Amino acid sequence: MDQNVWLGALFRWFHFLAGVMWIGLLYFFNFVNAPASKEATAAGEGAPISKYIVPLALVYFRWAAVATWLAGAALLGTNPDGPGPNGLNGFFAAFSLQGNYALIGFGAWLGTIMLFNVWALIWPNQKKILGFVPATDPEKATARRVAFLASRTNTMLSIPMLFFMGSSHFANLFMKMR
Repeated sequence: MDQNVWLGALFRWFHFLAGVMWIGLLYFFNFVNAPASKEATAAGEGAPISKYIVPLALVYFRWAAVATWLAGAALLGTNPDGPGPNGLNGFFAAFSLQGNYALIGFGAWLGTIMLFNVWALIWPNQKKILGFVPATDPEKATARRVAFLASRTNTMLSIPMLFFMGSSHFANLFMKMR
């Protein structure tokens, strides 16, 4: 077997596992943590969630996003699924939406936007909300809104991103079965 096949399998598995962690935590924050934190705060019990659970979940969330993106970028360069560009050419083919790389490239762009949202919008604002950096009450209110909108945007972007990335992987699988 070609080395690219093994590397592709390794990167694909790591990409899949890291992606499950990233999207799972994204959904946890949006569908479980947000309403639970609101209820816990109203009941006067919010401190354990924001002090112990959210900071640790944010560590895994941020770094799962990076691991997912890096493994996906590496996977684009191995092209174990057939003819086409390898190495950086595969990466550039995906991000310029060329040929067989168009589907995965669209998913990769959505994932890149989501990664940007995690590191440039969600995390800096969460640091203010959680008190890791000093912020006034109005700054915290703005930070809550920005983090909320970026997180909900990522949740909505995850739907087409998963579709395009899954479609690409399944298309490659079906091509091999012919």
